[in-house]
Amino acid sequence: MLSRIFLTAHPTPRLSDEECAQLEAAIARTVNFDARSIIVRENQPLTNCTLLLAGIAYRYKDTEEGKRQILALHYPGDFVDLHSYPLKRLEHTVGALTAVQMAVVPHDAICRLTETSSRLTELLWKSTLVDAAMNREWLTSVGARAGVARVAHLFCEAYVRLRMIGGTRGWTFDFPLTQLDLGEATGLTSVHANRMLRRLREPGILTFRNGVASIGDWQKLCEIAEFDDNYLFLD
Repeated sequence: MLSRIFLTAHPTPRLSDEECAQLEAAIARTVNFDARSIIVRENQPLTNCTLLLAGIAYRYKDTEEGKRQILALHYPGDFVDLHSYPLKRLEHTVGALTAVQMAVVPHDAICRLTETSSRLTELLWKSTLVDAAMNREWLTSVGARAGVARVAHLFCEAYVRLRMIGGTRGWTFDFPLTQLDLGEATGLTSVHANRMLRRLREPGILTFRNGVASIGDWQKLCEIAEFDDNYLFLD
């Protein structure tokens, strides 16, 4: 059942067996993308939404000067472009950070789901609202938090979200970002991001090597990050 990962990441409102079957039936096909390839191009007309089944994707915008701002990270269970259903395009690009597998759900199928079930409509709507809440939290980090707090917050969020879908091993998880990615996600240079990682590593709070993160002191990491998972609406 391809849609199971979405229901794991977004467990409420709880669907009936019939509604789960309707969601599954809305998936037209799956498609794979190589790491660092483009999934959805900025301002291109869209007729499908895509649900991430495996791997990590990211949203970003590039400036004319060649700078990139990563706007969000997506993990399995995320619709990376559900808001393209009413908007019919995205104002940003969605890329594959790692090799990914996506489920393709046509806009027509989304329309049928919303017409058929109020609970499915609520679930899809809620997922976009949580996505918007995460975007506001990222804006707060980039605009108002110190560099070390930005980096710590990124790892806190990744851990909580991956744990939700079974993507952690104790306090360790795969997080295949480069130092450049970390900088582009936190509004820091890669050199500055590396310094912030060192500030977390030296007291044993967090280690990050070769795309694997290990949390040594969760309470301290959350304290530094000013992290409160209420914005993820996990309940």
